[in-house]
Parts: sequence; structure tokens; C-alpha cells
Amino acid sequence: MASSDLIAFFLGLGLPGMFGIAFAEKFVPIIPSYVMLMLLGMTVTDAAMLLPALLATATGSLAASLGWYGVGRWLGERRVRAAVARFGKYVFLRPRTYERLAAAYRENRFRVTLIGQTVPVARIYLALPAGVLKLRPAAFVPAAAIGILLWNTPFLTLGHLLRESAYDPVEVGFWVSVALVATEVGVVAGIRLLFRIRKRRPPVGAADLGPGNVPRRPAAIGSRCDLAPCLPGS
Repeated sequence: MASSDLIAFFLGLGLPGMFGIAFAEKFVPIIPSYVMLMLLGMTVTDAAMLLPALLATATGSLAASLGWYGVGRWLGERRVRAAVARFGKYVFLRPRTYERLAAAYRENRFRVTLIGQTVPVARIYLALPAGVLKLRPAAFVPAAAIGILLWNTPFLTLGHLLRESAYDPVEVGFWVSVALVATEVGVVAGIRLLFRIRKRRPPVGAADLGPGNVPRRPAAIGSRCDLAPCLPGS
């Protein structure tokens, strides 16, 4: 089916259709989400309808995430692992991928949920281990909602802007998604580096202590210790 045929199909669905498509995409990821969102953006004929379209798709994606969350919470860890091992290959969820998603929650759970909604594959299935781990809905829902909005907004907007252009939405969407993921990786790497630097800094007052936490003796003016820490007995 050509892009024009898909756009014509989506045009007849309206906002409820956008909700349904965004919901279904997280359970049956047949096409990349950025392609779907840009095609939906191309159906928005008026800029004033971008916000309702964004809310419709974001609500659909969030509802699907809550669906995965509920499945994980209901089945529990043992049955989820067994289901992934048996049926995961049919929905592009390998056991190794699931294990990596679950392991990600060892860090800040709010941040992992938020960022995970802007990472391909992770954005679909991250809610499953979140349900298994019984993350508090009060923390999971807002984090997932923010992440979904961060992912959906640029692609819907680009789709609307490219509506009358000759650019291929699939190619544009691919490179935008690459740029977004690269930016996320850079930001996360920068934050981790900052935390490591801060952890390596000695606590306040530590510079005044020598070996064995013995206070250093003040250096005499003009001594050889003017430009270096003085050790006891120096």
C-alpha cells in the first residue's frame, strides 16, 4: 500500500482512530512508531488540530503501556519469563531483551520509565517488567506520559510540516529517531559522568586530614610545604 493510500485511510478515522492506532501499535508493532506517527501527522490538515492529535496518540500509547503493566503485575515474574521465552519471538521480544529491560530498573525507576518511552523496542515492552516489579502507578504513569509526549510530539509535528512536501516520511522519521536516540545516549552518558566525578571528590574537610584521618599540621610561611599538603612530621 502506498503512503498516499495509508494517509487516506487514516484521514477517515479521526481522533478516535488515532487513539486506536497508537494503542494497537504497542501490542502489534507491525511498522516503526515513527512512521506511524508521521503518517498520522500528515493527516492533520490544520495546525490547530495538532494538539488534539498529540493528546489522542499519547493517550492511546499510555493506555497500552498500562495494559502491559497490568499484564506484568497480574502474571508475576515466573509466568512472564515463561511467556516471553515461549511467545516473545512472535512480538519481537526476545528473552535477552526482556532481561535487559528488567535490569534497567535497578537504577532510578522514574528516569528509566521516562527515557524508556523514547527508545525503540524499550518504549513498547518496558511497562511489562514495571508491572512485574509492581512499580507505584503514581510514579509510573506520569513518567510514562512525559516520555510518550517527548517521543510523539516531534514526529507528529514533522508529519504535519511535510504534508505538502516531496520528502519521504519514512526516511525523515528514521533520521529523526536516530538523532533523538543519540541525544538521549549523550545526555545519559553526561549525567553518569557527572555523578562519577562528584562521587570521586573528597568530602568537605577531607583535604585537611592526613593518613589515618590525623589532622595535618599547618605549614610554616616560607617552608617547602607552601604549595603542597604537609604530612605529619614534614
